[in-house]
Amino acid sequence: MAQSNNFIDPAVLATLDNLEMRARVIVEGFIAGLHKSPKRGFSVEFTDYRHYIRGDDMRHVDWKLYGRTDKLYIKQYEDETNVRCYILLDSSASMAYASANMSKLEYGRTLASALAYFIMRQKDAVGLITFDEKVRDYIPAKARQLHLLRILRSLNELQAGTTTDIVRPLTELAMSLNRKSLVILISDMLEDEQATIKALQQLRAMGNEVIVFHVLDDQELNFNFNESSEFIDMESAEKHITSPAAVRKAYLENLNNYLADCRKRCQSSGVDYCLLNTSQPLDKALASYLTRRTRSA
Repeated sequence: MAQSNNFIDPAVLATLDNLEMRARVIVEGFIAGLHKSPKRGFSVEFTDYRHYIRGDDMRHVDWKLYGRTDKLYIKQYEDETNVRCYILLDSSASMAYASANMSKLEYGRTLASALAYFIMRQKDAVGLITFDEKVRDYIPAKARQLHLLRILRSLNELQAGTTTDIVRPLTELAMSLNRKSLVILISDMLEDEQATIKALQQLRAMGNEVIVFHVLDDQELNFNFNESSEFIDMESAEKHITSPAAVRKAYLENLNNYLADCRKRCQSSGVDYCLLNTSQPLDKALASYLTRRTRSA
């Protein structure tokens, strides 16, 4: 994917310690790029109001806005938001892997913060679930500005954990939802992908919108190792010493088959699937999110 002129390289983003600043830089650059783009179909005009409909409680009319526009607008409150979104971020040990400046976890943390910032800017409600082999933090979906700070604080304090159990938080979330929601999973999916995709399909079958951001390191995707190396599983600590040249062809073939299967199984059940390389800017992820919201509008 060609890098947009409006986007900062992840290596540069990694130098920004403030997560809120990262989110703002990413989102503002993305929005600026949309406004400059000749493509149509995305709406990036955000408002706290909706047009008055006959029968609405007149106490909620913004009379100051009426004085300026001569039109009636109703103030919208949290329960009237368009959608409730839950971001699930994998914080297992394998997410700590980094071949360059930004680990998969740091990339995922930055993506989650940008999405939360973007969703709140749309006046939708957003919640956060972080997990490894169990749920580490659960923040319910709300649309208040102070709520965003709580999410960013949780993401900022997040550390890589132990082994992975993606199915557990997905299943628990499915059981707790009392209205249709948007569910976003950010993970390297280095677990039982069959069980994971089945859980995602269950959420989709319940009427929820589901997006998977499959985050992998550039080396995991391209396997550009040269010298004989010891490869260590970051979750099981299992070790293998091998020559990259001897296994590269088989590795890439198996990887591409695995990725194609993930994409096919997700898309066949209406789950949006987006593969992300940690060496690339995050505009692809935001565009995927906005495409999903535009389709469902």
